[in-house]
Amino acid sequence: MNAVPLEAVLASLESGARPAGGASVDSGEIPSLGGEHLNAEGGFNFTSLKRIPRPFFESIRGGRIASRDILVVKDGATTGKTSFVGEDFPFHEAAVNEHVFCLRVDQSKACPEYVYHFLRSPHGQRSIALDFRGATVGGISRDFARKVRLPLPPLPEQRRIAAILDKADALRAKRRAALAKLDTLTQSIFLDMFGDPFEHRGDSVPLGEMADVLMGQSPPGASYNVAGDGTPLLNGPTEFGPRYPLEKQWTTEPTRLCAKGDILFCVRGATAGRLNRADKVYCLGRGLAAIRPRSGAPVSAEFLFAVLDRYYDYFQVKGVGSTFINISRQELESLPIPRSHRAQADALTRRVGAVENAKAAHVQSLCALESLFASLQHRAFRGEL
Repeated sequence: MNAVPLEAVLASLESGARPAGGASVDSGEIPSLGGEHLNAEGGFNFTSLKRIPRPFFESIRGGRIASRDILVVKDGATTGKTSFVGEDFPFHEAAVNEHVFCLRVDQSKACPEYVYHFLRSPHGQRSIALDFRGATVGGISRDFARKVRLPLPPLPEQRRIAAILDKADALRAKRRAALAKLDTLTQSIFLDMFGDPFEHRGDSVPLGEMADVLMGQSPPGASYNVAGDGTPLLNGPTEFGPRYPLEKQWTTEPTRLCAKGDILFCVRGATAGRLNRADKVYCLGRGLAAIRPRSGAPVSAEFLFAVLDRYYDYFQVKGVGSTFINISRQELESLPIPRSHRAQADALTRRVGAVENAKAAHVQSLCALESLFASLQHRAFRGEL
């Protein structure tokens, strides 16, 4: 397949700007997109969206966003992250800031969707990285468009390939959306059965009366190493998988080990209040606590998980203005938990179990779709699709 420099199919390659003093939520009317607003799925996250004044927007020479533009992060930790301005883009007028390139494809030479899919592919991302420079806060220059070699079949073929990849990508997006809805369903089931614990604190008991709370801590001295054969260390609720295997004298300390099924509660930093369930035995680092219902207590782990999930916003609000959130064992043990009967807790467990089974099926399907999409990408840009 013929390959050309990316710059050969571009009508323009621009970066944006912000007014002196920067942009904020209320500093103008026109959305100003930075790297943080491009998500990993090729779309957008408009949380904490900044705005620029209209006079400034009308004065800038480049960086105004139009339909079918391709946006590429130009510096920082997410350099190369790429998103497409599709029909569902919600703003009639918007701009990129100085940390994002806005690429406009000459549609007489290439299909924008085809170019976008290539740039998001592993080969496209590696090609973008050829121009990466710098150490602490590195990035790419406009020269990246000269270094990226774009496989370029005839326009009808480009459109056919883009349509196939669009459909496969849409299937992945629908599966991720379904999983996101299932993630909220457990909380909805709990609220339907028990109401909001914040509204019924009078009929509650402290968490410490129903469950054991095990606080993690840092390994003593140099008692962990990558080559060890001990229990993996876990510092945060999303760090499942191999971490630093610890030496035997550390892993045999029972108060520092969580069990499979325990609730993992993040107690430090920006993610304080986040939850997960332990998928196996871990050694708890300083950032985590393990919460385990006591034998005979009228609550299940599913019940406690649903209640504790309601406290995330509480701890985040509590941490506003603080330099660092640090939740103590005493604070955890004193959290009010609604009273429940064992039959209610068991009913919740059954309903949550059904949701978890549905999630497992969706995850399996998503993994298959991810593999299919990767295969299609590989074949598409080798002329084999």
